Amino acid sequence: MDKFNTLTGIAAPLPMINVDTDKIIPAIWLKTIKRTGLGPALFESIRYKADGAEDPDFVLNKEPYRKAQILVTGENFGCGSSREHAVWALYGFGIRCLIAPDFADIFYSNASKNGILLIKLPQETVDQLMSDADKGENARMTVDLERQVIVRPDGDEIAFEIDPFRKHCLLNGLDAIALTLEKKESIDTFEASQKSATPWLYS
Repeated sequence: MDKFNTLTGIAAPLPMINVDTDKIIPAIWLKTIKRTGLGPALFESIRYKADGAEDPDFVLNKEPYRKAQILVTGENFGCGSSREHAVWALYGFGIRCLIAPDFADIFYSNASKNGILLIKLPQETVDQLMSDADKGENARMTVDLERQVIVRPDGDEIAFEIDPFRKHCLLNGLDAIALTLEKKESIDTFEASQKSATPWLYS
């Protein structure tokens, strides 16, 4: 996956709580196992009208939020089923960072494994960033993962916490497969030792 170090981009406001994974991407899209191409399906049930036309009132259908890379949203984002497709749809649209008071546990894990940074902050701080994100073209923020700060449009900085292991993986672009390959030498050594000690397992 792509490395995440410093991100500067438009932040979109989505002041909704309990946004579940079915709202992020409908179940019909779970037929695919491809991680790419799901951006157009993001928030399909609220982003489009019944006839398939875009809803002009939905935030991601407005300028400049069509190019948003940061999403500021409400508590318990990503609740519901554990579909990884929800993360793939966000990534496919271009979202690389979400900011909220909290996230559903499985969604939080899926996001970090797919290169999306999730930042948990107190509600009052999220409200401030939501207000910043509502400024249209001026809703540009910088997220510095190495320093663990968000730089607001006015230059003020907000610190955030993140698990050191998740930070390491995001900074270095390490998904589960890449993490395993980092241990390839140790795995090969163990397999050689086991094969020598218990050859009947390999016959």
